[in-house]
Amino acid sequence: MENEGQTVYIDSTETGSRADPSGPAKDGKITLTFLNNNLEARADFFPAQNGGAPITPEYISEVLEDKKVRFGIRQDEIDRAYEKCVHAREAVKDVLVAQGEPPFNEIPEYLQLNPMLEQRNLVSVKDTDTVDHRARSPFIIVKKDMALAKLKHRKPGRDGTNVHGESIGYHSTHPEGLLAGGENTRMEDRYLYSTINGQLVISNKIVSVRDSLVISGSVGYGTGNIIFPGNVEIHGEVSDGFKIYSGGSVTIKQTFDVTDAVTRGDLNVAGGIIGRGRALVKVGGNLKTRFIDNCRVACRKSVSVDLEIVNSKIFTLETLVMGDRGRIVGGEIYALKGVRAGGIGRKTGKAARIHCGVDFTLEQEKEKNNGMLRILAAKLNHLRALMEDPHLDEEKRAKMETLLRRLESEQDKAQGKVSEILGQLNAFQDAVVEVKGEIVPGTLIEICQGSLLVGEPLRRVRIRLENNKLVTEKL
Repeated sequence: MENEGQTVYIDSTETGSRADPSGPAKDGKITLTFLNNNLEARADFFPAQNGGAPITPEYISEVLEDKKVRFGIRQDEIDRAYEKCVHAREAVKDVLVAQGEPPFNEIPEYLQLNPMLEQRNLVSVKDTDTVDHRARSPFIIVKKDMALAKLKHRKPGRDGTNVHGESIGYHSTHPEGLLAGGENTRMEDRYLYSTINGQLVISNKIVSVRDSLVISGSVGYGTGNIIFPGNVEIHGEVSDGFKIYSGGSVTIKQTFDVTDAVTRGDLNVAGGIIGRGRALVKVGGNLKTRFIDNCRVACRKSVSVDLEIVNSKIFTLETLVMGDRGRIVGGEIYALKGVRAGGIGRKTGKAARIHCGVDFTLEQEKEKNNGMLRILAAKLNHLRALMEDPHLDEEKRAKMETLLRRLESEQDKAQGKVSEILGQLNAFQDAVVEVKGEIVPGTLIEICQGSLLVGEPLRRVRIRLENNKLVTEKL
């Protein structure tokens, strides 16, 4: 509808046949702006000035119709702006007068990674936190039967409509989805599961789980500590301060500067093991390396060292085998089935102690119980001294007697355990020590309960147990 004397402004463009607003009297007006590909129509409402014609509902309808605003009209917003503009004579700007419906894009079916796996290796750090960066790891380790990804069903698309009532076509959106079919995974219902414990690997969008972890470089702050349920292969060095825990075997192709290492399977170190006097290595299988320096090693199977063992404690439930020139310098060796070495001791070095035929796990259990017996003996002596006080009241004496009986019972159990261990300690009387080179004076060699303190150099000898005594014979 068009009223005499009023000019319509749309998008700052003058339309209609109203009077020129530049005169003394200025009519009210609205201006329209279209946004977001015509999904929104916003208006500014201006009141009349100097006796000009005010905005009317008919005028507003004429403006909307003139610009073909026909869909999603927000009449409540228009009415509120109209009332404020006409009655309060205030300009009202940026009013949403019409809003279309945007299209919804089609999303095809895709496989989405478990969000927990994306966040697993992120560490939240506050300014006040002290963070051990060795605990950070770039590897994602998953467990058997863990959900790796979820199949997201297809979402159909829907056309939209703009404020002019025109249809807006939808498109297809393709998320960065993954693909099933990788090794050690299975698809069940809508979920992709891991069939093993291992490392999650995504290559060319294919999700796989590997039972081995291969590190092409060195172990350091770039990798963090290595904690892996399967086999580990490290091509570079292992820096001091970093720990390795493996549920399989570990292969290190250079030097192993060990801090703490535990492997359920074998440990193969091409370079050598440096312990710096504080390291502990536990091996569930065989150990093979070039040298061991200032380290404590416990191995369930054989230990093979090519060159040298220096100031180290070696425990094995089988045999320590060294190269033809391999030498033991200082430290202690516990080898259940014996030792074969190129030499033992060095004239200027510390004396070595060799223990064979004894199960070191039982030996450690014996020492543990002996330590407990020493503590119990001290407590009992102290308690008995207190009970000799003639002024001790009966209630306290009764409590002390109860404690005395309990400590004596614990003492009997520990003594019985030590006696039981002693009966099992000599587990392999056929153990032998064979040395192709020289055993230097000062070396102590024990096989079961037989012992030999070497007083003169021994060369190319075999030492074995015979009638509870150690005998030597030429190789």
